[in-house]
Amino acid sequence: MTLPLALYTVIDLTRARSGPTCVRQLADMGARVVKVENRADQDDFARDQFDFQNLHRNKRSITLDLKQPRGVEVLKRLAATADVLVENYRPDVKRRLGIDYEALSALNPRLIYASISGFGQTGPYRDRPGYDQIAQGLGGLMSITGLPGQGPVRVGIPVADLTAGIFLAQGVLVALLERERSGRGQWVHTSLLQAMVTMLDFQATRWLIGKEIPPQAGNDHPTGIPTGVFRTADGHINIAASGQNMFRRLCEAVGAPALVDDPRFKTPPDRSKNRAALTVELEKPLVTRTSADWVATLNAAGVPCGPILNVKEVFEDPQVRHLEMATTVKHPRLGELQVQNLPVTLSRTPGAVRTPTPEMGQHTDEVLGELGYSADDIAALRRDGVV
Repeated sequence: MTLPLALYTVIDLTRARSGPTCVRQLADMGARVVKVENRADQDDFARDQFDFQNLHRNKRSITLDLKQPRGVEVLKRLAATADVLVENYRPDVKRRLGIDYEALSALNPRLIYASISGFGQTGPYRDRPGYDQIAQGLGGLMSITGLPGQGPVRVGIPVADLTAGIFLAQGVLVALLERERSGRGQWVHTSLLQAMVTMLDFQATRWLIGKEIPPQAGNDHPTGIPTGVFRTADGHINIAASGQNMFRRLCEAVGAPALVDDPRFKTPPDRSKNRAALTVELEKPLVTRTSADWVATLNAAGVPCGPILNVKEVFEDPQVRHLEMATTVKHPRLGELQVQNLPVTLSRTPGAVRTPTPEMGQHTDEVLGELGYSADDIAALRRDGVV
């Protein structure tokens, strides 16, 4: 079976999370990824942790000191035949090292040079260090997350890092498609801030078009009512029943059909105005039965409804198991590890988690040999601390 990106070589100069997230999308779909690392950054404890092992599977690793001219020379030889290079250096750093887009595209005009940063490659914040939580705050997400009046709340995942990485991978794939027509590479870049502002989505348009500043709404959907978290006999469930037909189905399914014609809840504006009262009325029957009972009953009635699971319960859920959202990879030193599986399936050429995260520099000699370095050359590079 040919993996969909098996023809492409990717150089991974990234660290932290956003850049590696981008590269992981490409590696999982079969790209030949060479992860470039510096021995000075070696942290065996961090490398053995679950996060690192999940982020860097399906790659080969070489060590390279880019502060040495011969290290840059090795990278340039690698970039001369690569298809994609992904980096998340601050703008001034890559230019100082001589590995910016202009320098490398001069060697390889077909190179897709992909950059990710905190706030963009240009502009007043370009040199600021970027972190996920900073972007969540600057990008507006923390102002609309949490209970009303609670104060700003971060999302429980590094959503700016993750979405920026996914957007960059999308940009890389689009650039590779365009290269089929033009024969030329290009510079593709995004930032945590751009990703975060984009992910505001309909909340952004509430301001851009409606000139309404979205407030915190907690577990309630800001505009679709009733959509939110509701108490049951043994916990809570999510229900989404905002349309007129769906609201009618919900009221009938919970045994409260009179709520449909109640003047407080008759239309969407009525339900918006009297949301708290509606929640009280719906929870009167809901608290008489368990979450599992209601999930089964409401879904059978065609009302969108689901449990609220912790992470352990997620991976024990029968549908999650069916979708194989976790997979096992065997690490030569750490043994069998469970990592996240791919979230998208291709019917003929699916990607896969094929190899574990490599040890630092595990493939240095192998990759250098492929670039034409002799055994003596490699020994000299090792002796001088270049690799």
